Amino acid sequence: MKIAREGKITEEMKLVAKKEQVDVDFIRKGIAQGRIIIPKSNQRKTEPIGIGEGLLVKINANVGSSKRVCDIEGELEKAKIAVKYGADTVMDLSTGISEEDVKLIRKKILDEIKVPIGTVPIYQSALRALEKKGAVINFDEDDLFNVVEEQAKEGVDFFTIHVGVTKNIVNYLKDHPRMMGVVSRGGTFLAAWILENELENPFNRNYDYLLDMAKQYDFTLSLGDGMRPGSIFDSTDYAQIQELMEISKLVKRAWAQNVQVMVEGPGHIPANEIERNIKIMKSLCDNAPFYVLGPLVTDIAPGYDHLVSAIGGVIAGLAGADYLCYVTPSEHLALPNKEEVKRGVIASKIAAHAVNIAKYGKKVSDWDYKMDIARKNLDWEGMIKHSIDPELSREIHFRNGHVDDGVCSMCGEFCAIKILQDALDKRASKKIL
Repeated sequence: MKIAREGKITEEMKLVAKKEQVDVDFIRKGIAQGRIIIPKSNQRKTEPIGIGEGLLVKINANVGSSKRVCDIEGELEKAKIAVKYGADTVMDLSTGISEEDVKLIRKKILDEIKVPIGTVPIYQSALRALEKKGAVINFDEDDLFNVVEEQAKEGVDFFTIHVGVTKNIVNYLKDHPRMMGVVSRGGTFLAAWILENELENPFNRNYDYLLDMAKQYDFTLSLGDGMRPGSIFDSTDYAQIQELMEISKLVKRAWAQNVQVMVEGPGHIPANEIERNIKIMKSLCDNAPFYVLGPLVTDIAPGYDHLVSAIGGVIAGLAGADYLCYVTPSEHLALPNKEEVKRGVIASKIAAHAVNIAKYGKKVSDWDYKMDIARKNLDWEGMIKHSIDPELSREIHFRNGHVDDGVCSMCGEFCAIKILQDALDKRASKKIL
């Protein structure tokens, strides 16, 4: 950000401009204004991407172990699958059986996955507190900041840190309970710590120290939505908006120190409230990049929440969200397996692509054009090649055996494309005769 404000161009800016098909000075100005970020640590090599105003909507995939399910190689494989099917970034949310497991998973992902990597460092702080001090919330300020610096040295590109969870908001919730309380895990850790210690959030109280670290390691801050609604009945309530107002101040403090920052948003929101939420955030935070989980527009669909999230993602993207966090079919139910990671990424990628077509048209619709040419020509191999999931397309098309006349098993001889083409060919041959 400092370099951009000095009017200089970096190699990362050039690469992002090329990918986005925009002038490099558009990228530079966006970074200087805080409206575009390139989340890239100075501790390792990654393929830079841009997130923000005037750029294609990006998607993130979460992977990571839990205390009950910890497969180190499996989590690495999930990260690879996520990237294969279109994730622009990956977040490692591991809690693991032990802190050593968490470190090993993160190391493998940082070593082998070349897209930007994010974490929620308080997870490791909580695991360390559990192992060494007997309870998840027995961390202190040093524990929190030591883990951030440890992960920054390893090359983590962006951190979700719930700086906006304040003592005032937590105390408000004591007297004004929500339907689902606080569903953000990081937000809950900090809320419980505040209640236990009757002190302000250490990340909030020592925000300047966090900004100093961000400058040193050039990581991006993702200001976490600890008060995001976990139920549509908590959407756009006092706690959510109060946290966003606090975050808006923190955004400006980060910019004053030349630190790249994005803002995280809800969560579970009825479809009719999504546009309003995006506009509130963009207004309060001066158009900083907005990163949304979903949003999820209904609470009734465990097993199908990747579809619920994609619906919300399209609405959010059209309203101005810059970055979508995927949701898998196992959301609210279990740790996702590899197939569920794939489905979650694909659903989110479809949502982002739909938004990008609506916003940028021909710049991104070449993929659809190639698919439509293949469909017009009944070119099944071409259709399979250009589909978002070629393996599934092939499996479905050929599950009833090979069709010699080039049609699928749904329409067969009633294929609209084939009937019209046969009629046109017949008419053309009569004219020749």
